Amino acid sequence: MTTGEAQGSGAERVLTVRGLRKTYEAEGAPVRALRGADLTLDRGEFAAIMGPSGCGKSTLLNLVAGLDQADEGEIVLAGETVTGRSEDDLARMRRRHIGIVFQFFNLLEGMSALENVVLPAVVAGSPRKKAEGRARDLLDLLGLGDKAKAAPGVLSGGQRQRLAIARALANEPTLVLADEPTGALDSEGGHEVMELFRRLHTGGQTILLVTHDDDVAAAASRLVRMKDGRVLTAEETVNTATVPA
Repeated sequence: MTTGEAQGSGAERVLTVRGLRKTYEAEGAPVRALRGADLTLDRGEFAAIMGPSGCGKSTLLNLVAGLDQADEGEIVLAGETVTGRSEDDLARMRRRHIGIVFQFFNLLEGMSALENVVLPAVVAGSPRKKAEGRARDLLDLLGLGDKAKAAPGVLSGGQRQRLAIARALANEPTLVLADEPTGALDSEGGHEVMELFRRLHTGGQTILLVTHDDDVAAAASRLVRMKDGRVLTAEETVNTATVPA
């Protein structure tokens, strides 16, 4: 399926986005990043969002994560309304429901690999011993068990992104959001990270990923196309694909 609507009878709805609009000011001129975007995602889905640069992909992800506020529209995540909340409420919502994987890792270089994974759970209120146990389990799962004491700076690009994914999973999130997770990696690192996302999806993790790479999108179970700040319907996607260059 290649639209904003999730597919599946009786599936549990994790994410609903309705009529999302967002305009930024850039060099004194308004930029309409989102123009009424709609999207749904069911539990266990792995969806990849694709579209031309500037179509609103990353803006949509940031709004779902509560890192920015929409001008209009509604976002409902795991039954909780995201839009219109205070910054403190959004931070609590992220800790409960969201794990974020960034293109450039955003790891804390002054901490060990283990400490990078422990920190989000401790901040969320988990006892340190429990947080360390889960962090070690995640590092083992992602092939980084022998790197627990290493600083992020000594790891390869693929290892650093796997560490970032471990950190995103620390609080057992309802939804993992990934913005160009292979964009800063070479082909080998990108391949190992996408194999990891496949494994997470097989294990039942719900994932929403933004990418410009067809090979990365092919790992997902569902492709969502965006253009001009909107999620395209199936008919619009077909028509766009068949327009002569």
